[in-house]
Amino acid sequence: MGSNHLSLTWVLLVFFSLPSQFAIQTHGIKSTRLLDLAIRYYTFKSYKHFKTGLSYNVRLPSNLTGINVSTVKYRCGSLKRYGASIKEFHLGVGVDVRPYVERVLVVTQNLGNNWSRIYYENYDQLLGYQLVSPVLGLLVYNAQDDTKFSMQFEVKIQSPNANGITIDFSNYATKKNDTLAGQMRMCATFGDDGNVTLEKEVAPNICATARDGHFGLVVRSALLPPERRKIKRWKVVFGSSFGAAIGAFLLGLLLIAMFVKEKKKARLEELERRAYEEEALQVSMAGHVIRVQNVNQPR
Repeated sequence: MGSNHLSLTWVLLVFFSLPSQFAIQTHGIKSTRLLDLAIRYYTFKSYKHFKTGLSYNVRLPSNLTGINVSTVKYRCGSLKRYGASIKEFHLGVGVDVRPYVERVLVVTQNLGNNWSRIYYENYDQLLGYQLVSPVLGLLVYNAQDDTKFSMQFEVKIQSPNANGITIDFSNYATKKNDTLAGQMRMCATFGDDGNVTLEKEVAPNICATARDGHFGLVVRSALLPPERRKIKRWKVVFGSSFGAAIGAFLLGLLLIAMFVKEKKKARLEELERRAYEEEALQVSMAGHVIRVQNVNQPR
């Protein structure tokens, strides 16, 4: 896991070392993890000496327009004793930070409608469901006063209560689309392992969890009935297999072409070698004849 984190960090460094316009056009973020790292990068870029307990809005570049990020620094001891509220998240009393550090930076993300699609596209279990809220993220990082980029590691928070952390989606409840208004909403928790957990709301527009992560409200999509979901999955599997077969076929053709080219090259080299040897032999024989003639000539 450490190596994957390091690799993603290097990718992020390369991404943000490019000119901004080039990065916008050719390096669109499609990975949820890379998006988290991008947000972390700009959060700590603006991090100087944030005062404990005060909320700060993080300024993001134009290629991340539509995302709202807020952050608050806490002492872990105080966070456990008193809990905290930041934007849509309420952390109940007793939350633990693992591994323990003296101070943490709690970062909340509101990915908006556009960037929330990344989660919809990366989690196959949402097939047949529709997001009716933006994806909201809660992430926690080490925030020691001497924090450098290499020390900005992510930590986890865990509540002793299964519903110890609540997320309020009241400001994002669907009102424009009456066809979705009467449907039962489900709380979607997006795991780091690529799985989605769906649970009922603990109250209208309120979801609960025991740990940090990314969350959203979903309903069953009226545009994709259950029977069509199976067909679509079969098509996806078939399409992937067919694409893999085509790729293997083209790779085989490439290997054959390379083999033929190398064989032809080796044959040409062999012909050149033989021609060189024959030429050298003829020169040697001619020299021998000349020497013989010189010996037989009268002095």
